[in-house]
Amino acid sequence: MSKVKGMTGGRMTDRLAEGARALPRTLGEGLRAAPGILRADLWTMRRDPLPRMRWLGRLPHGHVVLFAVLMAWLSMAQFQEPARPGTAQNPVPLIGLVVLEALAVQVALTRPIPAWWLSTAMLLVTALEGDGRLPEYVLYPWNYGQIALHTVVLLLLALRVRPRIAAEALVLTLLVGTVIAALATRPHADGMDEAFVSFTTAVVVGAALRGRRVARRRLVEQEELTAEERARRTLLEERNRIARELHDVVAHHMSVISIQAQVAPHLAENPSDDLKENLAGIRQNAVEALAELRRVLGVLRSEDALADGARHAPQPTLDRLDELVGTVRGTGITILTDVTGERRPLPPGVELSAFRIVQEALSNVMRHAPGAQARVELGYQRRGLTVRIVNTTPDGPAPPSPGAGHGLLGMRERAAMLGGELTTGPTPDGGYEVTAVLPTHHPDPSTAATETAEDPV
Repeated sequence: MSKVKGMTGGRMTDRLAEGARALPRTLGEGLRAAPGILRADLWTMRRDPLPRMRWLGRLPHGHVVLFAVLMAWLSMAQFQEPARPGTAQNPVPLIGLVVLEALAVQVALTRPIPAWWLSTAMLLVTALEGDGRLPEYVLYPWNYGQIALHTVVLLLLALRVRPRIAAEALVLTLLVGTVIAALATRPHADGMDEAFVSFTTAVVVGAALRGRRVARRRLVEQEELTAEERARRTLLEERNRIARELHDVVAHHMSVISIQAQVAPHLAENPSDDLKENLAGIRQNAVEALAELRRVLGVLRSEDALADGARHAPQPTLDRLDELVGTVRGTGITILTDVTGERRPLPPGVELSAFRIVQEALSNVMRHAPGAQARVELGYQRRGLTVRIVNTTPDGPAPPSPGAGHGLLGMRERAAMLGGELTTGPTPDGGYEVTAVLPTHHPDPSTAATETAEDPV
C-alpha cells in the first residue's frame, strides 16, 4: 500500500512539475500573440452601423450630435479657466482637440473602432497639452466633458463588437490615462476615478445589451429552424401515411398480375414452352415486387400506433362518400352534395385521394368553421375528376387547434402525386373553398421523360 501511495504521489508531483513548466510557455506564447490579437481586433476601418434596438437603435442621430456639442462646450468652458488668478489661458489648441473628440462621437455611429482611436488620441493630446496649464479644481487628466464624450464612444463600441474587443479598448484607454497621470507635473490625478467608473460602466452595459441582442437573434433563428424542421417532419409523416394507404392498392394489382400469370397457361391450348417461361417470369417478378412492398411498408409502419385490423382494412373509395357525409352530418353540420358528369369507376389511387381530400376538407370545416354549411361537388370529366368543397361563413371564431395540422399539406401531396392541382383560399362571402383537379390518365413514363428533357420549363 505504501508503494502504491508513493507511486501515486510521485505521479502527482510529476504532473504538477510539468504544469509549472508549461505555465511559463503558455504565458510566453500569450504575450507573443497579444500584439497580433490586438492588431486584428482594433486595427480596422470596418464599417459597422448602429444596430436596431428598442431604444438606442431608434435614437435619432441628432440627439447624439446635440449631446456631443453640449459636452464639447463643457470641456471648452473648463479649458478657458485661467491656471492662476491674473494669468491668461490660450485655449485655442485645446478647443480644437475637443472639437475632434466630439467628432469622434459622430464617427462612432458608423465606425466605432476608428472613432475610439480618434477619441483616445484626443484624450492623450489634450492631457499632455493641459498639463501645468489647468487650475487645480479642473479634473485631470480629463474633465467631465471629455469623460462623457469618451464614455459614449465606448458604449457605442461595446454595442457592436465582441466583449473581448470592448475590454481591450477599455484597458488601453485606462492604461493611457494611468501613464499620463504618472508623467504629469500635477501632484495628483483626480479624474482617473471618475473615468474608471464611467468607462467601465459603459463597456459593461454595452456588452450586456449586445449579448441580449445576439441571444434574441439566435433565438429567432432557432425558432425559424424549428419551424422548418417541424414542417419537414409533417411533410414526411404525411407522405408516409399516403404511402401506407396506397400500398393496398399497389399490392392488389400486383396480386392480380401474379394470379393471371399463373392461370394464363391453363387457358391456352398447347401453350409453348417460351410462353410458359415468360408467364412464369412475370409471376416471379410480381411475387418479388410484393415482397419488396411488404418490406417497405414494414419500415413505414415501424412507428405506427394503429391496430393491426385498422392497418389491413381496405382503403376507402368514392363509393363510401355518402357514408362519410352522413357521419359528418351527425355532428350538426348541413352538407349538400352534387355530382355532375357520368359517374364511373376511377383508378384506385384517384378514388382514394378524392375520398381523403373530401374527408380532410370536411374535418377542417368542423374544426375551423363552426356553424357553417358545406357543399361537396364531384365533377366527372373524360380525363379527370374535379373535387370541390366549399363552406359558408362560420357563426363564430374557431377554437384554437393544437399542433401542426396535416390537412392542407396532405391534400396537396395527394393531388401532386397524381399530377393534379389543388387550390385553396377564402371565398368572397367569407367562407373557404378547396378545389382539386385529379387526372385519371397518366402519360407513358418514357414519353413524360422525353417531354421533360425537351421542355426545360
